[in-house]
Amino acid sequence: MTKQIQSVLLALVILRLPVVLKRRGRSRAAHYLDIQQGLFTPPVPIGLRAVGWPEYEVDALNAARIAGKNDDEIRALVAELMAARKVAY
Repeated sequence: MTKQIQSVLLALVILRLPVVLKRRGRSRAAHYLDIQQGLFTPPVPIGLRAVGWPEYEVDALNAARIAGKNDDEIRALVAELMAARKVAY
């Protein structure tokens, strides 16, 4: 398997809410407040009544927090991630 195919497959991992909350260390209410404030990407629909988040987005936002990025920088990252969703595939 080529490196390009591997990176595409990694991008296809969708995490459900309990896993996202555990990885972020945030409560459900705080998580959705972050989405409302533009500090986290909104979920993607994966079924009629199911949503999830691309794993690479969760990892990128966690890495930005660990790196000490401020809220404005996080919002800019969220905007980049949302734009990437539109051209990803």
